[in-house]
Amino acid sequence: MISATLPTRANADLIEEYYRRWLENPESVDPTWRAFFQGFTLGLSGQTPVLAGSASAAPALIDSLKQSQVHSLIYHYRAIGHSQAHLDPLGDPPPPAPRLALGEFGLGDADLETFFDIGHYLDGGQMQLADLIAGLKQTYCRHIGVEYLHLQETEIRRWLQTRMEPRRNQPNFTKEQQLRILRRLHKAELFEHYLHTKYVGQKRFSLEGGETLIPALDTIVEHCPRAGVDEIVLGMAHRGRLNVLASILRKSFAFIFEEFAEGFIPETVEGDGDVKYHLGYEAVLDTTSGHKVEVHLAANPSHLEAVDAVVEGKARARQRIRGDTQRRRVLPLLVHGDAAFAGQGIVAEVLNFSLLPGYRTGGTVHIIVNNQIGFTTNPAEARSSHYCTDIAKMIEAPIFHVNGDDPEAVCYVAELALEFRQQFQRDVVIDMVCYRRHGHNESDEPAFTQPLLYRRIAAHPPPSEILSRKLIAEGAITAAESGAIKAEYGAALDEALARARKKLDRQIDDVKRFEGSTAVFQQAYYFAPAATAVPPARLEQCVHGLTRVPAHFKLNPKIKRFLETRAQAFREGGPVDWSFGEALAFGTLLLEGTPVRLSGQDSERGTFSQRHAALYDIDTRERYVPLLNLGEKQAQFCVYNSSLSEAGVLGFDYGYSLDYPQMLCLWEAQFGDFANGAQTIIDQFIAGSESKWQRVSGIVLLLPHGYEGQGPEHSSARLERFLQLCAEGNLQVCNLTTPAQYFHALRRQMRRDFRKPLVVMSPKSLLRHPAATSRLDEFTSGAFQEILDDPLFAPDASSPAPATAGDGVERLILCSGKVYYDLIDYRAKNRITDAVIIRVEQLYPLHRNRLAELCDKYDGATLVWCQEESQNMGAWSFLAPQLEHIFGRKAFYAGRDASASPAVGHLVRHKLEQAALVRAAFGV
Repeated sequence: MISATLPTRANADLIEEYYRRWLENPESVDPTWRAFFQGFTLGLSGQTPVLAGSASAAPALIDSLKQSQVHSLIYHYRAIGHSQAHLDPLGDPPPPAPRLALGEFGLGDADLETFFDIGHYLDGGQMQLADLIAGLKQTYCRHIGVEYLHLQETEIRRWLQTRMEPRRNQPNFTKEQQLRILRRLHKAELFEHYLHTKYVGQKRFSLEGGETLIPALDTIVEHCPRAGVDEIVLGMAHRGRLNVLASILRKSFAFIFEEFAEGFIPETVEGDGDVKYHLGYEAVLDTTSGHKVEVHLAANPSHLEAVDAVVEGKARARQRIRGDTQRRRVLPLLVHGDAAFAGQGIVAEVLNFSLLPGYRTGGTVHIIVNNQIGFTTNPAEARSSHYCTDIAKMIEAPIFHVNGDDPEAVCYVAELALEFRQQFQRDVVIDMVCYRRHGHNESDEPAFTQPLLYRRIAAHPPPSEILSRKLIAEGAITAAESGAIKAEYGAALDEALARARKKLDRQIDDVKRFEGSTAVFQQAYYFAPAATAVPPARLEQCVHGLTRVPAHFKLNPKIKRFLETRAQAFREGGPVDWSFGEALAFGTLLLEGTPVRLSGQDSERGTFSQRHAALYDIDTRERYVPLLNLGEKQAQFCVYNSSLSEAGVLGFDYGYSLDYPQMLCLWEAQFGDFANGAQTIIDQFIAGSESKWQRVSGIVLLLPHGYEGQGPEHSSARLERFLQLCAEGNLQVCNLTTPAQYFHALRRQMRRDFRKPLVVMSPKSLLRHPAATSRLDEFTSGAFQEILDDPLFAPDASSPAPATAGDGVERLILCSGKVYYDLIDYRAKNRITDAVIIRVEQLYPLHRNRLAELCDKYDGATLVWCQEESQNMGAWSFLAPQLEHIFGRKAFYAGRDASASPAVGHLVRHKLEQAALVRAAFGV
């Protein structure tokens, strides 16, 4: 039965949902609700229900039913009016939608002049049915179609209705604004035509057919100051990118032309560089309001949507830099293609960030340049959904479909989208339906596969011509004024081309070559130790904060012992285990003013229950983070459990590290095996960004790695793949063996005058291995060591001179990571005294000089490389030729045979293999 109490928010939403169902189909709700809603509509219509059988019963019942159907009509236009909108610039308006026909609602032409109550439409009251339908058609069925009833919050739907319905979704720009839109269109079209005729056949991934993107972006930039936005982080693929650079970011025409010239080589670029439509750019743009807006265009690969995650991370970092805790002053703006938006999985990963605490950016404005084709693939072959934007419904983003041949409608929607984002801090999608005038690139022939489509495109006028005709007809401009705009931009392009050809810009560009560029040039890699040891007093302050909780806080008994063990280890000078060493690295950096961000699946606690960065009261679940309570002037520590995503989250954290290099930014895989889910980010961004784009990152990848019999999906972080990516000092790849080494490696990352990504094969079983610990004095002295000599043979203050092969060393075993502990255990149990075990802690860049010193020290000993991984994996293939060059002799291999799978699936077989490779290392 219906409760008589006042509705709560949840009840109100439930009632509205039942009402929506009743409007669509009265039989879909039970009889009690049907009676309630019928009475409700009777009340709204001002009629009094009459008893059945009375003389006036029949007319009143007919009127009340029609009134209820009018409400249903309004609802249906809001819900499916977009299906009748004229969105395709190449097609005719769609036929009338049967579900919106008057007869579907029990109404007819005789009712058109009848006044009905209109509920929440406009300001309520009554309206003639004919006028109501005309208003609904203008709002939802012309060149703008809107999907928003999938949003669950009534407040948001009402807000959208109050913005759209009074204006009937019709632009009302001033003459000056209309001229600005036309100018942007002319500039965009002339730029493309100029490149097409002057650089015939060269790839530029033309925007022709979708030029309305330029006035749309311009409108957003212009609207930013009024909306409270100071900065835009822009991501887009290659289509239209050169036009955006020239028309929005105002990159010099002359320099763009110079980049097209045959034989052009940038004189001051380091690394390998990249094609011109992948490069990043930055500009500070003036607006007519007098305020300036910063725009940062992220560099991107050809992997289309991969840059989405990077842009979100960059935006979050820039919000932090600006102190933008409300996330309103920095706007992420992503330009997509229709096929990529529907087809690329990372789109869903990034959309899912929209409301996540560690990844939200206050909403993203998405613009889809909907060419209605992907390379040669038609939409029916590319997606199962009706619209390419349907994926965005998963986060309840409103979606505006708009005809790209109506630039004023597109710009109107762009303003509305920005206003929505600022109001609700949520994502919003603009689906600009347009076409692609040429093939996928300018040397491609699209008529091979779409002959009819491209026949229509060839005969179709450009958007500027359509808008010009409209404005001339309205008397806003004359044909001469439109022609003058084109002549103005044509002359500017001619002048720029002449300057580029005569190299007159070279005098300026030699000095300002990278003005607007996002390039960062830095110190080359070097092996000199960084000052990473910390004073005992700072370490004590850090430990005090790490092992204390508020007096009222009720700890889990196991966590209490965990903290007590750490405190005891500090008092006794050790042993310090792996997670404690990590906490000391984080804590000391924080006390020194360096912020730390750790992100990944289950990173707060740690996959192996080793970290416990956040503690929870067992009675109240109050959260307490020791690393946020070390000292009054400490830096910020952030730890986030991420969504179950690799590519999206790693891309986000990489983007964050680009724009906030002062922070130690770490991404942790749940298991290293799963990192290949982010292979595109690793290959295209982390490994290659400095060489391609001169974009440097100090991101740290923590990839749990080690063979412990857990099967082929929980053993290998694919060390070999990272080593294969290594060249030109682009990465640091480490497979560490002690907590102190990990401590110094993390601190070193922030204490040198250059930034390089650090890839760590982090431990699993070593987290609790009794031998994999460090003394406290190893944190207050020393530094990171790329190569660790055998402590049984290495000199210290109390040891004799170094041993040599003549001293009985017959075997020199080199290894990296966990297998070291298997080797020293075997050596000790078998009382082997003639074998030296050297640890290569940093595999790249390889410290060849240090290895050469050890070569001299152990000259003549049999050289062995031992690894857990299969022969075609791990470090063997990478190191074998280098070891031969350094030591002057080939190394013997001790490890698993080559295999298709990283590891065996049975524990017994694993143990047999592990024992065999250890024996082989000693020649047994």
